[in-house]
Amino acid sequence: MTARVEHLVTSGTFSLDGQTFDVDNNVWIIGDDEEVIVVDAPHDADAIAEAVGDRTVVAIACTHAHDDHVRYAPELGERLSAQVLLHPEDRVLWDLTHARHEPDGTLREGQVLEVAGTRLHVLHTPGHASNHLCYLLEEERTLFTGDHVMQGSTVVINPPDGDMAVYLLSLNELLNEPLDWLAPGHGFLVAQPHAVLRALIAHRGKREAKVLAALHSHGPGPLEGLVKAVYADVPPVLHGVAQRSLWAHLLKLQGEGRAVLDADDRWAAASVA
Repeated sequence: MTARVEHLVTSGTFSLDGQTFDVDNNVWIIGDDEEVIVVDAPHDADAIAEAVGDRTVVAIACTHAHDDHVRYAPELGERLSAQVLLHPEDRVLWDLTHARHEPDGTLREGQVLEVAGTRLHVLHTPGHASNHLCYLLEEERTLFTGDHVMQGSTVVINPPDGDMAVYLLSLNELLNEPLDWLAPGHGFLVAQPHAVLRALIAHRGKREAKVLAALHSHGPGPLEGLVKAVYADVPPVLHGVAQRSLWAHLLKLQGEGRAVLDADDRWAAASVA
């Protein structure tokens, strides 16, 4: 193993449906003294460029195009003479932040990036975003997860680009990967990755059960009326964000024939509709 992993935390904001949140983002730099790959380009171009130094940047590999992960990608690409790469389906999100700048190339499931004598495997992990990518550092059995898995928190699934059913499939597929560590886009390095993945899947299952219970006890009802029942354990200030994930749960249940939406935009359990 000749490559090493370096870690940088940058601070800034994330925008979602008209709301702005303060957030810290990780930047992961993989390589050696000669060349590196940079995973994500969030809030501080100067800090990232300083961390890279005079090394060659093989690529700026974006996990997805939410603004807190790509805000400085074009600028860094120019400054570091590096290609900015992301999944091709990411252009809609990318253009919200960088309408005047095109990414330099695309990455798809199964591609391999090579740096400093090691291999970084590209995994398509849709759900949080339809284009989301994770990167598996083969020798270290470390997965750079972006927002697919975060340390200490669940991620928002925001339709229509976010899809709860697809997200759960992606989590289950990662159980088949040889993993020792998760390196998330937010938070600290995570050990016991398979246990963490199973816990996330179980958590979503419990939340789904709360959604079904709320549909039976409070439905038919509008989305905003159900969120208080389903997310009673979440501070009210976060209910606006939680409502997005609730919508994702309801769309999953609708696709499975377990929930219905009536003409007045009220949700109900399919068995009582």
